Amino acid sequence: MGPTISISRRWALINCLSVITLGQVANSQQLPTNPPPDERFKADVLVIAPHPDDESTIAGYLAKAVLDEHRRVAVVVTTRGDAGQNLVGYEQARSLAEIREIETRRALASIGITNVFFLRAPDTFGQDLPDVLRSLETSNHGSSLGEAVRFIRLTRPEVVITMLPATVVGENHEDHQAAGVIATEAFDLAGDPTWFPEQVAAPEDRLWYGNLMEGLRLWQPKKLYYYTDASHLDFVKGKGPEYSMTAVSPSQHVSYARLAARELSFHRTQYGGEPAKALATNNLHDFEQPLAFVLAKSLVGGAVTGDIMERVGSGQIPFAPVRGYRPDDTPALSMELGEGWAFYRRFYPAHNLDIMPGLLSPELGVGGGQHFPVLLLLHNTTDKPVTFHLRAQLPQGWIVDSTSAQHSHPWPMSDFIAAPHDDFAVRIRLVAPRLEKSQWQTITWTADADGREIGPVSLRVYVGGQ
Repeated sequence: MGPTISISRRWALINCLSVITLGQVANSQQLPTNPPPDERFKADVLVIAPHPDDESTIAGYLAKAVLDEHRRVAVVVTTRGDAGQNLVGYEQARSLAEIREIETRRALASIGITNVFFLRAPDTFGQDLPDVLRSLETSNHGSSLGEAVRFIRLTRPEVVITMLPATVVGENHEDHQAAGVIATEAFDLAGDPTWFPEQVAAPEDRLWYGNLMEGLRLWQPKKLYYYTDASHLDFVKGKGPEYSMTAVSPSQHVSYARLAARELSFHRTQYGGEPAKALATNNLHDFEQPLAFVLAKSLVGGAVTGDIMERVGSGQIPFAPVRGYRPDDTPALSMELGEGWAFYRRFYPAHNLDIMPGLLSPELGVGGGQHFPVLLLLHNTTDKPVTFHLRAQLPQGWIVDSTSAQHSHPWPMSDFIAAPHDDFAVRIRLVAPRLEKSQWQTITWTADADGREIGPVSLRVYVGGQ
């Protein structure tokens, strides 16, 4: 061990070196310049996933991009999965989160991805049906968005990939939807200097200590893609590229399905030894399904079903502002499904997601006999109170368990009063029928108010059979 240097001598040495460096610059008559962004963190693709293990859904494509196409991929995980199960140990809550972080880093390292970041938002676990707004609330939406913008500015990706911001029949976790919302917003804001300006302001002296302001560069990604955990994938066909998971990796000499199974095998707290067993027995059916993406938007053109990296190039493009929220031209009296569906109806056009409004009808998946709530919003933009006479068309076997307000008629018809320039929320608790076989059914609501017919508003429900 060498001799120690006192703190005062250390500061003196640093100051001396600074003077020498400045003198050298002056002597060589070189003009000062900022160093470029840190190339160690530059990404071609940035994945923004909700939980540790949710990157595994697209691990086959990520393996192809990194191992065979030599792309630079980084991953941001919005939560740490602290509300998950533990199939291999007793640890839970924050201790489980520590384990799942390590599992994710090891899983991604198995396919060559080492730049892995965590937003550390809460892992939401709702008792009722998933609602994206609940996840955005508990994660502190603004704080999580700022973090996501920071990671885009740090990694400067050409492409962002995230989960589909929509309610689907499938796993349909509210954190999955929230990750898609936050990633989409960050995609649209990372190039705007008025959003989180402290991130792109110049530090006072980067060669010294205690700087505020972060010195990041504005960045506009070029393409945004979604992937989904839906149980039915007919709606994504032809809406983006599709990749074969049975194809063999030229560099690894095994299928992408096998690489995906190996990546998932590191998530032992959630999947136990099942992925390793599938690898050992070559039972890879669950990993061999084609992997489809939805092209949410491209600022550089290209074919909808073209490769994810098509036309992205390597140069920076100008900031592309979105149209933002604009009130739509709705009738003075109207109604709609509330909660996440009402939010998405405004969110999609505000962020130029022109493909999304026609992608899916409002849908839910429930079990036979399950109790669940649906929120209807009754809108009154007139100058007087209006009574809505609400009617429900329920398939055979459905039951209305309760509503959130008193009404003058038993279902299927009820009356509700909306004040002037107000929205009245009707919470209806339904009970799904017990069916022999799973099937899609449709619930429809109509109303009349002030002599006008309103609606219909419909919800597709996939009812699980016995």
